[in-house]
Amino acid sequence: MAKLDARKLRKRRHARIRAKVIGTNARPRLSVFRSLNHIYAQLIDDEAGNTLVAVSTLASAFKEAKKNGLKKAEEATLIGSLLGQHAKGKGIKEVVFDRGGYMYHGRIAALADAARKAGLKF
Repeated sequence: MAKLDARKLRKRRHARIRAKVIGTNARPRLSVFRSLNHIYAQLIDDEAGNTLVAVSTLASAFKEAKKNGLKKAEEATLIGSLLGQHAKGKGIKEVVFDRGGYMYHGRIAALADAARKAGLKF
């Protein structure tokens, strides 16, 4: 078997997770993607194929936060709380968490904890 890099292994883990985790309109999937510099989160209804809520560190509000020297985990916390606020505005209370093949620690855990504190159940 050829040597696999970390990106391919993450894709495999994500495919395994996605085989089990399905978002519905009543309980959408909270999908997380992190790159080297940014973090993205969205609530997805897989049955209809719609994104209900999407937030990321690319928004103009985060350009100011970046200038103030926030760390990546702190940015993830802001994204999680912002996602929870937007979800509450749309009447979403429960979600299914899709960690995207990443380990549940660091930025991923910070985002999830902040979303829970904002009122989302998963």
